[in-house]
Formats: sequence, C-alpha cells, structure tokens
Amino acid sequence: MERCVVLVDAGYLLGAAASLLAGEPARSRITVDHSVLIQGLRERAESDTGRDLLRIYWFDGAPDRVPQPEHRRLRVMPRVTVRLGALTRSDGRWAQKGVDAAMHAELTELARNRACSDIVLVTGDGDLLPGLMSAKEHGVAVHLWAVQAADGDYNQSEDLVAEADERRVLDRTWITRAVRAKELTGICGAPQPAPRPEIAAILSAPLPEPPAAPAKNGGGAAPVEGPASAPSGTGTEPASGGKGGVPTPKDLAGLGRPAAAHAPPPTNATLRWSSDKGWVERGSGAPGEPPEVATLPMLAQLTTAEQRWADREEDITTVSGDPFEVGQVFARRWIERLASPGQLQQLSTQYPRIPHRIDGELLRYAARFGLLAHKDDQIDEHDRYAIRAGFWREVDARTTTEPAPAGE
Repeated sequence: MERCVVLVDAGYLLGAAASLLAGEPARSRITVDHSVLIQGLRERAESDTGRDLLRIYWFDGAPDRVPQPEHRRLRVMPRVTVRLGALTRSDGRWAQKGVDAAMHAELTELARNRACSDIVLVTGDGDLLPGLMSAKEHGVAVHLWAVQAADGDYNQSEDLVAEADERRVLDRTWITRAVRAKELTGICGAPQPAPRPEIAAILSAPLPEPPAAPAKNGGGAAPVEGPASAPSGTGTEPASGGKGGVPTPKDLAGLGRPAAAHAPPPTNATLRWSSDKGWVERGSGAPGEPPEVATLPMLAQLTTAEQRWADREEDITTVSGDPFEVGQVFARRWIERLASPGQLQQLSTQYPRIPHRIDGELLRYAARFGLLAHKDDQIDEHDRYAIRAGFWREVDARTTTEPAPAGE
C-alpha cells in the first residue's frame, strides 16, 4: 500500500532532545507537548515520503508495563498506537527492556505484510539493523530520522545510518516546537511552598539524643529513629544541629513544643504524618484528630457522576503525573466542591498532616499516575512528600483568598 508508517523509539527521541536542550539525557528535565509533537511527526513524515500516514507507533518503557500519564494521552490520539516495554531499575539507573524487540517485530511484520511502502524510523539503536535490512528486502523504503546531537556528532549507530535509504535530522528548531527545557526552581520544578513558622521552629532545633530503652511499665519516650531525607517541597529546611539531615516524625516528637505552633501537642505525644492518626497521647491512646476534622468530607463524597467523568478526562489529557501537580489537582477539586468555606479553615489548622481519610484518598488518586514503587506497591517516600506538599501548596493559596467563616 502507498502509505507511510512512523516507528518512534521514545527513549531515544526524548532522551536526545533532553541532551540537546537541557544538557543531560534525563527526560525529567524537559516538558513535552505530545499533541504538537505527534502532529509534527505526521506532517514531516507525509512531506518527506510523499505518502499519507497510516499510523504512528510509539514505543516506550514503563514500570511493569503500566501506562504512564503521557502514554494514556498518546494512545487516545488519532493514528497513534502505543507499545510498552518494561522499565527496570538497576544500580540506580532506569533501563528499558523489550522495546527494541517490539520495534523489530513491528518493523518486519509491516514490511512482510506490505502494509506500507515507506517506514520512518526515529531511533539510534543498532539492534534494529536486522529488521531494517529485512524491511528493505521486502521492498519498503526506510527513512531514518535523527535528533540533532548536542555535540554535533552522531547519536545513532553508524551501521544503521549506512543502511537506511534516506536520512533526516530533526534540528533544534523543529524539536523546540513541542519540547522545552524545564527551569527547576524547587521540587519537581515547582515553586517551593513558604515554610510554616511552627514547622520551621521544630526543624531549627537540634535533634535529641536517642533515649534509653523504655521502662517495662510502658513509661518513658519511644526510641528515636535516625534522620531521614525529605524533599524541599515540604517547605522545611534541614535541621542544623544534632546528627544532621532532616529529622523523621519521631525525631520531631522529641523536640517538645514548637515556639509558634497553632495547636501545640501534648509534651508526650508522637507526631505522625498524614495516614497515621496524628498527635497521639501515649497514656490514653486517643487520637488527637478533632471530630470536626475527622468528619471532613472526602472528594468522592463531593463529586457527582458528571464531575467524575470530567475529572477522568482531565487526568488523561492535562495532568502530567508530576507528584507535586497531582497533589495540587486533588486539593483544587476538593476545595472547589466544598459546601462550607469553614471546612477549608478546619483543614488548614491541621498542617502539616492531612486528615487520615482524605490522605488515603489522595494517595489512591496518585497511584493512578504510576507513582507506585516497582517492588512493594508503595508510593516512593520522596513522591509522597511531593504529593502532600502540592496539596498544601494549593490549600495555602486558597486559604488566603477564601473569606473566613463567620464569627472568626
């Protein structure tokens, strides 16, 4: 058939674009307008080959082959088919598995079935050389496209370049129509939330020394865990004294009452983040969450069927899946659907922890965007901090603009 097909190795295309625009191949350093990119690929393919487009195949890796937000957006676009390989982590680096094999199989199958007359390959991997040669033997013209190399040299296999029928370079001008380098100003490229005075006061104090083992009757303080890292998006700075680093919630619990706390905890209380039960009295075990906060509505209770459909469409087409942004989107929807502004004020007084039920719903929402860790099906600690920081960033922005409830 007199049509063209485009096979895109997304790892090569976006990695090379990141090297060109941001100086390193990390895809996290760029933002991509996928609709503009796909339209550009289609127009360029039809222009270069003189054939109408049959389809664009987008090959990429994903943890456990679970589609990420960009994949969900791509696969609902006209004439786009997404094929996913595995994305595995080894020695601190991510690597694609099965993507080359899938591209090779698609390339040879299209040529063998004479589904098209021209195939455009956007890749640099020499492993596709046998498939390219097989396609040529079946009478298909193979066009090889490269992304302009940051150093002006080749970023493709020389054997692949030599065997292709036609070769083109996607230069910086073409790439920047759809791809931009990020300006990283804070966590996940987002502005950092302003620190809360009470949390800054806690974090500026030195860490306590680990206490002795608790007495058999249950009295005394609980053992203190070592410091753990926390991203800057939480709006806090590392502790200056003690062991160094950012303290864990149990570390913070042993520091006593913060100087500017809105609602100081009991002196023998344990600070637990979000999905735990908040400030807890060791003597009684009663949760420290006020009844009016514990009964704040969940987003699902505030959302109509029509809104749920619109939310899903927005998640697919607009939300990038960045953890900070995910927290902001969830908070925005929750706030906009509240019946009473006073409920927003009640939530704000609970900073830095999110009420248990709402926090659980927030993390379940975040899991839709592929933010689960590969092995233990838990959201990475760094991402959890970023999700909650985004949530509080949106709450802070809305609290300053919402009128205070009557009587305050």
